[in-house]
Amino acid sequence: MSREDKGVTRRTVVRFSEDGAHGPEEDSVAVEEPLEIRVSGDTVAITMRTPGQDRELAVGFLFSEGILRSVDDLGGVTYCGRPGEEGWGNVIEVTPAPGLVLEVERVSAARRGTLTTAACGVCGRRSVDDLMAVCSPVPPGWVLAPEVVARATELLHDVQRNFARTGGVHAAAVLDTSGEVLTAAEDVGRHNAVDKVVGTLVLGGTVRSTRASPSSPAPRPERPPAVLVVSGRASFEIVQKAAVARIPVVASVSAASSLAIDLAERSGVTLATFVRGGRFNVYTHPSRLGTA
Repeated sequence: MSREDKGVTRRTVVRFSEDGAHGPEEDSVAVEEPLEIRVSGDTVAITMRTPGQDRELAVGFLFSEGILRSVDDLGGVTYCGRPGEEGWGNVIEVTPAPGLVLEVERVSAARRGTLTTAACGVCGRRSVDDLMAVCSPVPPGWVLAPEVVARATELLHDVQRNFARTGGVHAAAVLDTSGEVLTAAEDVGRHNAVDKVVGTLVLGGTVRSTRASPSSPAPRPERPPAVLVVSGRASFEIVQKAAVARIPVVASVSAASSLAIDLAERSGVTLATFVRGGRFNVYTHPSRLGTA
């Protein structure tokens, strides 16, 4: 079985109801395993994740942290060890392009040797000022049809295959300007799911950091990423990852935190919450949705 097929496993359950206990029987549950992310042999972080799209998760994480600027910085992304060995598939090694040194110490000193959980990442480690010092605001750009945001979470439901089986994973997707899905991912951690979709865009050359070399500018994609849609709430780090990836709209199923709203305002991101049943609330930059 490949790593991409290991997102769901089986466990024994006894079900209780008003008429007593039923079972035992087999139940589908989401897999949670550690993934250690290394850069040039140095451990940067350990995250608890659902196996699958690990390469994308590692790249998206490093991009969001400012360690990677674009796909051009990458020399390789591979699992450590050999298939069949105990723990194989839970350590991934990122190597820089020839002649390049990825500046792990400068941007991630506070994270080294620590455990990054699937539940909360490193919530509160950065202030809004810290992030804005290295990430310029997302420009106003084009106006997006409100209907694209209104149906965003419906599209998210369509790609939540493991959630339908387990009820135990979050999902993230990126939509283009017409509302079509560019990429989607599931994971036990909301932040991991976002890293997976951002990593997909980075590996495809669709998004680049504002710090990327001007000598190799990113091509203009035919279907630019327009909306990051997430299950659950919109936290500070969700908005952070969207801002770094230059995704102008964040749409969440649930509420937003105060710091997420503050960051969205400063970073030029349109933040829509409680996107359900064709309705939603917008806290920041509603003009991007055709509102003066």
